[in-house]
Amino acid sequence: MGKNNTQFFQVVKEQQYDVESILRDVYVALTEKGYNPVYQIVGYIMSGDPTYITSHKNARSLIMKVERDEILDVLFENYIETRLKDAHSGETESQQ
Repeated sequence: MGKNNTQFFQVVKEQQYDVESILRDVYVALTEKGYNPVYQIVGYIMSGDPTYITSHKNARSLIMKVERDEILDVLFENYIETRLKDAHSGETESQQ
């Protein structure tokens, strides 16, 4: 390569990770290994210790790509949307 040639450097962007798809993949890996996924994910969220998550199917590496508070946001949003809003709208309709 001569002095007059420009060398290109291209940065490979890290893939954006979707919390919901990561939780789905981690859930599958935990159930395949015979673990209770709720207990294991709660243990990870509460302690920050990644050993609560199996390395099967790269689940441990995946879950560490997102922050624990992001996981909680997704879980609470889903719970509120599927449980609380539906229950609240049913109560409101029956009271009228």
